[in-house]
Amino acid sequence: MTRRWELDALRGLMLVLMALTHLPTRFSDPFGQPFGFVSAAEGFVFLSAYMAGDIYTRRNDKRGEAEMKSAFWRRALKLYVIQVALLVFAFSVIALAGALAHQSAVTNLLDFYFQRPLTALAASLLLLYNPPLLDILPMYVLFMLLSPVALLHGLRHGWTLLMAASVALWLLAQFDVGASLHEAAVLWLALPVPLAQTGAFDVLAWQLLWMLGLWMGAQDARGESPVTPFPRWLLRTAIAVALICLAWRHAIGQAPFGGHAELNLMFDKWQLGPLRLIDFFALLVLVLHFGPRVKAALPRMTVLETLGRAALPVFCAHLVAVLVALAWVGQVTPERPWSVDLVVLFASLAAMWLVALAVEGLEAPALAARERLSAQRWSAWASSPGPGDRR
Repeated sequence: MTRRWELDALRGLMLVLMALTHLPTRFSDPFGQPFGFVSAAEGFVFLSAYMAGDIYTRRNDKRGEAEMKSAFWRRALKLYVIQVALLVFAFSVIALAGALAHQSAVTNLLDFYFQRPLTALAASLLLLYNPPLLDILPMYVLFMLLSPVALLHGLRHGWTLLMAASVALWLLAQFDVGASLHEAAVLWLALPVPLAQTGAFDVLAWQLLWMLGLWMGAQDARGESPVTPFPRWLLRTAIAVALICLAWRHAIGQAPFGGHAELNLMFDKWQLGPLRLIDFFALLVLVLHFGPRVKAALPRMTVLETLGRAALPVFCAHLVAVLVALAWVGQVTPERPWSVDLVVLFASLAAMWLVALAVEGLEAPALAARERLSAQRWSAWASSPGPGDRR
């Protein structure tokens, strides 16, 4: 697959926004959900699913179903190993540093681990205990494990039934069905992990974004893009929704209805509340419609492209940077000097950039070697006599 630089740049932008949001600095609030009531997480998950649908559909068509499934499962295993490594880092280095420094930002982050370390360790290896910040990769592991089944069904029988089932699961998430499933899992596994410690993301809700991206990526890989010219009424509606949510978010803040918790659920991030989903779809329509024109008009942003090409290592680097910052400076306070926040911000972004450069430097020779090997194999196959040529 030829890399699409605009997708890499978008993923790089999402990574920068996630770092700005997660790092404990005074820049976190203004850069959180900068485009309305939609965060970088939604964009990152959707783009990851889109690229998975595109890449693995092409692999299925070129190398067969077995290779496609194997590739998905290898990716899931890689994500799991990375999650375990991040947990080990958090439970050892960060936990020790936070305890010695009496850093409440760390002790609050890992409170269940400090209370029940053995239970937390066992549950984390089963992806049941997921501390804040370390709760997105487990969701990815699950999606990667289930994606081959969904992708094959969609490629063979169409996506209508799959997307209808996905919407149904999203609806169930709005009525806290996930909490009931959690209670059943706790009883079955005999691991008393509170629901609040399993991760903030409601998988039943977020699978809708994954399925949407997987479907669109698969369609694009086969030249059957579901995107058609949008009618004017839809474009005008999308523009209106996007502008209203943008102004609303920056005028009121990240809680659209202030202290009204029940109303805020309509924009809830973790369950993908209905109004939040409408805002996301409005932004998606605008990106799909105006994206080609913007791509043609703007210069290429190589920094963002580099970050996006190394998305997984850079994402992990940003998590490490956030954990270190929490152990070092703690949560942001009005009394903290601006200079400290600027050092934390620039050091973290620089670390992410250096990781991206290192990955690019290491992968370039490996990619060239794979391409040479593939070319040699193709040449050998093409030059070998066929059955009818043998005497």
